[in-house]
Amino acid sequence: MMTCLTHAWTRHQAELRNWVRHRLRNPAEADDLMQDLFLKALCQGERFCAVHNARAWLFEVARNTLADRLRVARGTIELPDDLPAPADDSDTVDKLTACLPRVLSELSAEDREAITRCDLQGMSQADFATASGLGLSAAKSRLQRARQRLKERMTQACQVQLDAAGHVADFVPRP
Repeated sequence: MMTCLTHAWTRHQAELRNWVRHRLRNPAEADDLMQDLFLKALCQGERFCAVHNARAWLFEVARNTLADRLRVARGTIELPDDLPAPADDSDTVDKLTACLPRVLSELSAEDREAITRCDLQGMSQADFATASGLGLSAAKSRLQRARQRLKERMTQACQVQLDAAGHVADFVPRP
């Protein structure tokens, strides 16, 4: 086993080292990668001797090892200690749910049923379709239209304002 590995390594080591050094531009890192590559070849045992093209195998493993190292070594930036925490929008959205019962009561019975069953009670759209005597695509369309009308009504009735990302930024509560 050592004969075929030693022969392949002796034959291709210089070319591999030049290729690795050209990509890493740090001789110490290149030497570490070369050592890892040799160990990977050594771990193959008898299977290395069965490799048809040892040069191609060594270069492929070198490329993969280099890619793994570069992926791990991606640069990071240290964040400053005084960086403000992102604003928590969940409080605004939670308060907005106070508008939901009134706006829901203003929707048609058909829309209210679709939203209540699927979105509030967690019924699947397939079960909703069966319970309503509809086909699945008709039930999905009904729910989608009901959601759109609820959104429009909530936006108008509660004066919902969205930020640039489309998230709820503010609203005016309705009694």
